[in-house]
Amino acid sequence: MTRYRQMFDRLDNKGAFGAFVMLGDPDIETSAAILDALVEGGADMIELGIPFSDPVADGPVIQAAAERALANRVTPSDCFALIRDFRAKHASVPVGILTYANIVLARGMEAFYRSASVAGVDSVLVADVPAFEAEPFARTARAAGVAPVMIAAPNTPSETLQRLAVLGGGYTYCVARAGVTGAGDDISLNHDALFGELRRLGAPPPVLGFGISTPDHVKAALDAGAAGVISGSAIVRLIEAGAEGVADRIRAFVASMKEAA
Repeated sequence: MTRYRQMFDRLDNKGAFGAFVMLGDPDIETSAAILDALVEGGADMIELGIPFSDPVADGPVIQAAAERALANRVTPSDCFALIRDFRAKHASVPVGILTYANIVLARGMEAFYRSASVAGVDSVLVADVPAFEAEPFARTARAAGVAPVMIAAPNTPSETLQRLAVLGGGYTYCVARAGVTGAGDDISLNHDALFGELRRLGAPPPVLGFGISTPDHVKAALDAGAAGVISGSAIVRLIEAGAEGVADRIRAFVASMKEAA
């Protein structure tokens, strides 16, 4: 959890750029090189998916990435091994997992968060657990030294935001649009009230995701008051284009997005 605080302090009110990829896509070896390329391109924080057969919060691009990894028999244990290797090389970069309740519960809640902590994970966001069911996940995460990241949207009721502010850690994942993940041409931001309310409640810093795919999106999100952004589908599309030269493509894309931040 300290890595997030240190990152935001280091940036000193400049925007954080977070990058999402699916672990094990297209294969374990290439995935490891991709993680290094994200940091080399300038990503301030990394968010990682664990391949799952029913990723309900994800659009077709990230769903396809999960399917590619599953076809190669990538397991949660493989993912934790990738994170351990990454952490050995990149000691200060915050690493979060975005996953689903089945993945956590299949391993056992305590065992999952313990494995995440040992691997060097800073946060876990369980995308399909609503706020009113999140307390056991958040409690178990904190006991393992892992920040429980919560999701907020402009239409989230005030009483739910209060609950998110109490339960959440690391950062608050704020969605840029309704629906699922996916790169788009335009995003329409009406997040001023949300960001202001989260800050008033003392919630972790708001980071905007879902549809962030261009430098203009980054600038718009930060101008609206976000502490940072996360881009996923746009990066995963670069991976989908093929393994040859993928690290260079990702490094250049991340650098352009980080410059905008």
